[in-house]
Amino acid sequence: MSIIRPHSSRLAFVFRVSDGVIIALTLLLALYVRGIPVTDQYLLPALLSILCFSFIARGLDIYRSQRGVSFTQMIGPVMLAWCITVFVLLVAAYFFKTSTEYSRIVIGAWFVVAPLALVSWRLSVRIVLSYCRSKGYNTRSVAIAGAGDVGNRIGRVIKETASYGLEIKGYFDNRKGEDNRIVKDLVAPMLGGFDDLIRRAKNDEFDLVYIALALKGEEQISRLIAALSDTNASVHLVPDFFAFDLLNARWINLGSVPTISVYESPFSGVDGWLKRIEDIVLSCLILTLIAIPMLFIAAGVKLSSPGPMLFKQNRFGIDGKSIKVWKFRSMTVCDDGHCIVQAKKRDVRITPFGAFLRRTSLDELPQFINVLTGNMSIVGPRPHAVAHNEVYRKLISGYMLRHKVKPGITGWAQVNGWRGETDTLDKMEKRVECDLHYIRNWSLWWDIKIVFRTIFTGFVGKNAY
Repeated sequence: MSIIRPHSSRLAFVFRVSDGVIIALTLLLALYVRGIPVTDQYLLPALLSILCFSFIARGLDIYRSQRGVSFTQMIGPVMLAWCITVFVLLVAAYFFKTSTEYSRIVIGAWFVVAPLALVSWRLSVRIVLSYCRSKGYNTRSVAIAGAGDVGNRIGRVIKETASYGLEIKGYFDNRKGEDNRIVKDLVAPMLGGFDDLIRRAKNDEFDLVYIALALKGEEQISRLIAALSDTNASVHLVPDFFAFDLLNARWINLGSVPTISVYESPFSGVDGWLKRIEDIVLSCLILTLIAIPMLFIAAGVKLSSPGPMLFKQNRFGIDGKSIKVWKFRSMTVCDDGHCIVQAKKRDVRITPFGAFLRRTSLDELPQFINVLTGNMSIVGPRPHAVAHNEVYRKLISGYMLRHKVKPGITGWAQVNGWRGETDTLDKMEKRVECDLHYIRNWSLWWDIKIVFRTIFTGFVGKNAY
């Protein structure tokens, strides 16, 4: 037995053809704008890019059904597929020494415009489909087996997201209404017991059936699955894992055995590539902008007190591995000991210039080098001192889950005010709560939002000293 991959969408063929057309048309547009005639010379990169993108898109499941997938989740693989395609074209041009034969402005414009066109096309289709589905077209009828918390939760998700194109007909459950496990304010009517569900499914009244029962009801679940195999409905099992505090749970096949990861990093597969590309691009851009200010800061550190301009701190990185984090020195020279000595207001170890750096977070700027080397991310949980980890992992449940991702220069906790000294357990709990919320709900656009909030509000804080 193995986990089946998501099925291809009915629009898969349309997207496959349209993607190729868009890639070719954007190249033609770039040539037209530059006044360059269309020749066989540009035919090869056009064909190679179409074939390469199509192959990569298939591997990234871009053409699977998009019902229940958010727009940001949809465009991420598209952007990654195009980035890989561009990389392949550049490598091919380098090895075959053909890069000088093409207009760099045309190729550069094509590389930028094509992915925007691919995303815009998908957004347009999504808007049209959402409108049609809100009017009752292109929808699929849904029945939910189980009127408990899990069934209620999936029902609300479907009800609140019309773009999924799913219409809940009702709930089915053998438990009576007076049973306290039955949710009282269901989003759809109770239509009967499981025998009623089976009978109506055999009459083709439902396109989809979600079985949302507790795993301890294995016998009932098995009976339902067996009975529904004699229908045309697509059947989905919704495990009641909501009872557990999971972190990015997902199906993983170990050979032919399906397993469920309980605590897992969100940055695997496509998301991992996207996160790394984001870190490299933003770090290179930011380091270019701050190179001269960093030179002045380095000179200020050197002139304000004896000692090195930079220093390294021992911190825990992803998976709890030890890393060295770079910072501008803001204190008098001392060792990074095994006891916790947090910086406090009017701390005698902090130099006058160092106080300014810490208050504005400018002492953190060298950590963009850590990002480029792969030890850190721009956005993520802030790395704590080694001694902090040993103390707080015993006091705060789930504290070590912060290390399922790379530590960041800024993070969700920092832009929400939980930065600087954590002199109480409550402050650290709030910081960890924000960190885990970020890990559970990560998206590329949320990272960008955090970066902008850091620029405008996150550098200076009342707890930064």
